Order: sequence, then structure tokens, then C-alpha cells
Amino acid sequence: MTISTTIAVTENTLTSLARRLVSDGHLSTESAQELQQHAKQLTQPLFTYLLSNKVLSASALAHAAASEFGLPLLDLEQFELDSSMIEILDETLILEHRLLPLGKKANTLFVAIADPTQFNSLNEIRFKTRLNIETVLVEADKLNAMIEQALTSADTALMELSDSSLDDLDFTHAEDPLEKEDEFDVNDTPVVRFINKVLLDAIRRGASDVHFEPYDKRYRVRFRLDGILQEMASPPVSLGSRMASRIKVMAQLDISEKRLPQDGRIKVNLSKNHAVDFRVSTCPTLFGEKVVLRILDSMNTELNVESLGFDEAQRILFEQHIAKPHGMVLVTGPTGSGKTITLYSAISILNTVDKNISTAEDPAEIYIAGINQVNINSKTGLSFAHALRSFLRQDPDIIMVGEMRDLETAEIAIKAAQTGHLVLSTLHTNDAPQTLTRMANMGVAPFNIAASVSLIIAQRLVRKLCEHCKKTEKLPHDAMLEEGFREDELADLNIYTPVGCDKCNDGYRGRIGIFQVMPVSEQMGWLIMEGGNSLQLAKQAQEEGIMDLREAGLAKVRAGITSLEELNRVTRD
Repeated sequence: MTISTTIAVTENTLTSLARRLVSDGHLSTESAQELQQHAKQLTQPLFTYLLSNKVLSASALAHAAASEFGLPLLDLEQFELDSSMIEILDETLILEHRLLPLGKKANTLFVAIADPTQFNSLNEIRFKTRLNIETVLVEADKLNAMIEQALTSADTALMELSDSSLDDLDFTHAEDPLEKEDEFDVNDTPVVRFINKVLLDAIRRGASDVHFEPYDKRYRVRFRLDGILQEMASPPVSLGSRMASRIKVMAQLDISEKRLPQDGRIKVNLSKNHAVDFRVSTCPTLFGEKVVLRILDSMNTELNVESLGFDEAQRILFEQHIAKPHGMVLVTGPTGSGKTITLYSAISILNTVDKNISTAEDPAEIYIAGINQVNINSKTGLSFAHALRSFLRQDPDIIMVGEMRDLETAEIAIKAAQTGHLVLSTLHTNDAPQTLTRMANMGVAPFNIAASVSLIIAQRLVRKLCEHCKKTEKLPHDAMLEEGFREDELADLNIYTPVGCDKCNDGYRGRIGIFQVMPVSEQMGWLIMEGGNSLQLAKQAQEEGIMDLREAGLAKVRAGITSLEELNRVTRD
């Protein structure tokens, strides 16, 4: 074997990075081979070995790697890191893999790395974030310095939050001095300020719920934004029990009771004219107490029919039936489908000086001046049925029942509807026809249902496409027909799909209702009294030209308000 052949064989055993360092004159072939062998014996990547043993400078390695792998090279000293980017990745991942999230655009996360051969690290980040990953090469020493700076800032954020409004928050519920005898101080300043910041962030971002969740090796805080849960922070696991206790103190719950669920309420006075309520629920889990807060912000709740999402014909039916002096209007749908807002929109229209309006709720979510609102309290025996009986002795015009859960409540509500009162209430059913059979199954006499129920509204909430970034989507002809579109509309039909930008949440911003508005006609009344089932009632509704939820949703897709993907998420079984 000739000398040239030996050199060629040796070079072929080198990694691509080693060959680049040899060709750039940083290493000889022999030293590159020797260094690569040493790194292999220590089970270290060559890049890490060269850097840790200071064989080459971080700058030389970065330039060689950028040339070899065709990656852009960024000078971190000229880059200003957005601190909010740190929350995208868990601190453990950042430290373990020595990388840093720099920015996010739509569904792509830009990550700074020093070693371009760390493919497994990038795959793990891609899997955990469900985002596309674009890498930018940086010098290792500058990357380490920025990681340390970023994480130090994150760690001290609990102690030194710059938001001055955190100190001005006014919590209505006072703390009980006897509850301070716990194994730690529930008024610990870092925990207090962190909880305050989370609550403020949730209000500012328009979240509907906040979840504090303990797990074996991590703790996470999630917001429900536009109906979808998103992770917002991952504080140290060691703070989990302190945060749960702090929230329980704020909600006037028993912090010594950790084995049973508890419910409470927090009122935050943001200003003289703006108060936000948080409905608090705790639940013991394997690794500590999970706490969920439902945000009830009356100031940010629009109570007008126009904003609900009715089409013109549905709105007219709705307004006609709530204007009747007696009868029952039912709103149905799963939890979180916007039933309460629909009921309160009706109440706000009816709330005039000549009407006596009373509501029984568990609990009252929106406060309206001029309405007599009662919170149901099972501990004291104040049930929906008890509240309804009391209302009927107080000269009512309009009664709202938060939910008809049992036969006793349903019968009293029906009696009220038949004796000259307008009754508004909710039920948990999938569509309008099923509501009538559900009432029959509860034990309500069919003739009472037919005589009292005048209108049933089934509803869901769909996310609205962001107007700044949505784009048109083309689907095959057969697929469009299968989704429910008509043949005659396909030629000129444009449907849109989410993209994602800095003004929205993954391509969506806000939510709107889709509705099935079904008046109980004379024919439906006869069907009910003859024992007709929900399928027969649905067929009758179709014959009367009543749109079901799917058809109402397709109208929103045609108008470019929501996407077909979102509609399928909400309406497909």
C-alpha cells in the first residue's frame, strides 16, 4: 500500500467535521485521527471533546461547523433574547442539551446550538414542542453565557418580577391567621408574586381556565386559551405544595385538608371598576393537589345577541321567544360550550325596570345590576328546587335556572312556565331533539313538556380564524361533498385554514357560537305526547327546515370565520 493510499484510507475514517478541520488547516490528519479516537474512548462527540479540552477555540469550531453543515452562523453578542422564549422549553432540556430557543414564527421554533451533530437532542425538542425546528449555529462559549444569563433571570423572576401591578392586587378574601401553622410559610414572597403574575397573565391573555398540575418530576401551569389548553410555565416541583396552599388560603379553603377535593372563590380587584372572580377547585392526585381556576371576568364578557354567532333567522327566533310572557327556553350543550353567555345575553335584553328577574346558579358567573341572583349551596340545603320555590313566592316575571339536574327542579320550572312566567334554563344534551327525550327520561310527563317548552337552542363554540394569517385551502371535490358542502357551491367556494402568527394562538383568535335553534312546533308536541324518540324529532326538525349544528358550522366555514378542521373537531362524533 502506497503512502498516498494510506493517507486516503485514514481520511476516510474521519468524521465530516474532522475532515473539515483538516482541510481548513486547524488539524493535521494524524492529530485529527488521534483526537477522534480519544473522543470515542470517552464516548464523547468529537465537537464536545475538542471544546472541553480546548484543542480549538469556540470561534474556530463554530466557523468550521457552519461551513461543513451549511448552517447560518449567528453572533449571540449582537442578539437580544426575548425572555418569554425560555418558557417554551423546560429548563432541564436547555441545560442537558445546551441549546436555546431564540424565537418562534407560526409553527417553527428557531433554536441556537453549538454542536450541529446533536440530532437526538433536536428530535426530542421537536417531539416535546410539536413544532418544526430550525437550527442556528452559534459559538459555544457565547451560548453557554447566554443560557446562564437567561436561566438566572428566569430563576429570579419569582423574587423580582418587574410588573409593578403585582404589588397592587387587592384580594377580597382575608387570610385566616390560624391557617399559617403549616410546614412552610404560605405567604412566602416568591410564591405569592409568582401566583399573582400567573393570574394577571391569564386575565390579560383572555384565558378561561388556569391549571396548576403536579407530576412526579415536573410541575406545569397551563392556560385554556380559546378552548385549548396550552402550557405556559414549568416552575420547580418543590414549589408545587406551596403554590397549592397559597391558592387555598386566597380562596379561604382548609390548607390542612389535602385528601379531599375542595371548592372556593377568589376575587381580585384590579382597579376600582374592574374585579375578576376565580372559581377554585382542588383535587388530590398521586403527586400532590391539582388546582384549577375558572376565570369569570364580567368586564370582558359581551352580552349582546349580535356577538353570539346566530345567523339572521336564528336571531329573530331567539328574540321572538324570549319576548314571550311565559314558556320555557332551554339552552343545551356540553360544559364550556357558551350556554351561560347565551342565557345572560337574553337576560340583559329582558332586564328592564318593569321586570322582576331572579336567577339560581351554581355559582353565579356574571353579575348584572337589577337581577336577583342566588348561589346554590348544597351544604346549607339551598338547592335549585328550594330556590325556585322561593322565587315563585316573590312575584317573578322571569326565572333563570342554571341547570335542570333532577325531576324535582324540572317539574317546578315547568309549573312556573305554565303559570305565566318565562323560564330560562340549560341541559346537557348533544342536540335540540335529544333535549325533549332527555326530559321525558327524567320523568317529566310528555304533555307537560309539549305544553311548556317553546324553544330549544343547542350550541357549540368554534375558534375563529385569525384574520391576519389565515390562508385558503383546496380540498378534493369528493372530500368537499363528503364534508357536507353542496355540488352547486363548490366552484366558487373558498375555505380557509389556520397558519399562526404573533397576533393569534396557532392560527385562531377568539371563539364564536354555532347553533341549532329549534322552536317546539305543534307537530313536535304531538310526537312528544305519542312517545316519539329523538330520531323522529330530528327528522321532524329537518322537515321544518331547522339547521342542525353541522349545517350551522358549515355556514361559518363558507364565510371564512372558522376552518373545516376546527368544525370537525367540535361536531364530529
